[in-house]
Amino acid sequence: MRQVMTITLNPAVDIVWEVEEMVAHRKLRATRGLTYPGGGGINVSRCIAKLGGESWAIITRGGLTGMLLTELLDDLGVSRRVIKIAGHTRLAGIVFERSTGQEYRVTPPGPVLSEDEWQGCLDLVSQMETKYVVATGSLPRGVPNDFYGRVAKVAKDRGAKVILDTSGKALHEALGEGVYLLKPSQRELENLLGRRAYTHEQQEELARQLIDEGKAEVVTLTLGEDGALMVWKDGQLRLDSPKVTVKSAVGAGDTFVGAMAFGLADGRTLEDSFTLAVAAGAASVMTAGTELCRKEDVDRLYAGMQAAPE
Repeated sequence: MRQVMTITLNPAVDIVWEVEEMVAHRKLRATRGLTYPGGGGINVSRCIAKLGGESWAIITRGGLTGMLLTELLDDLGVSRRVIKIAGHTRLAGIVFERSTGQEYRVTPPGPVLSEDEWQGCLDLVSQMETKYVVATGSLPRGVPNDFYGRVAKVAKDRGAKVILDTSGKALHEALGEGVYLLKPSQRELENLLGRRAYTHEQQEELARQLIDEGKAEVVTLTLGEDGALMVWKDGQLRLDSPKVTVKSAVGAGDTFVGAMAFGLADGRTLEDSFTLAVAAGAASVMTAGTELCRKEDVDRLYAGMQAAPE
């Protein structure tokens, strides 16, 4: 049994280019486009693979881009279960402007899923044995807002723990069922609870409110270059992010979730898994586009955090 299962209903093939300068109406000379399999759950599974772990990635696939997606996953050694769909897997673009360090992202909505297609993904969750189910990313058109709530119920009925990273109505609906671990950004947490968090104390209060209300057992609040906060029933831990040169923030949140899931599945403590996740998130921003983290960078940053004084 693989310890982690990820779900990606709205995957993408990401193409990353670099140009010297973005100028309207001119032919832009770019680097050779690099292609990566994308989507929240896929990125989580990719991170787990990079760290030396294994997972099952449940994905949808359609059209020529869907075929390319599976080829890219083969190249990265990501095991999967596929639900074929009538629509076409989306194609997304990222352009990095070297002169300014700015990044431009083009993200289309993706295909419309039929009830049979999204139900097929839910059926796989109910059929496969795992310890952690990672529900992350946007829901494509045609999928009900309570889909992740349904995933949480099915997973808990089978004794699995749900790690959730989503937003909007999908987040509200899933928390009605309750999850093991929730990873919001500060904006997502504030929107969820309807008030701002200007101080560390207010961040901690909002996170603990979700735990007291039974919506999550653990809340990991990611704060960009300011690090992250983890709150659980018996404690809390705040970690600074290692200082690195930032190239792209794309996929940093998914990398954080992937490292957290990897650590927990590996039998590490909650605190150690959180430390690894912060290190991996920082390592992710050092690479272009959706390349995600490199293991050697994660290992180096993690070792530095372990050696840092309390």
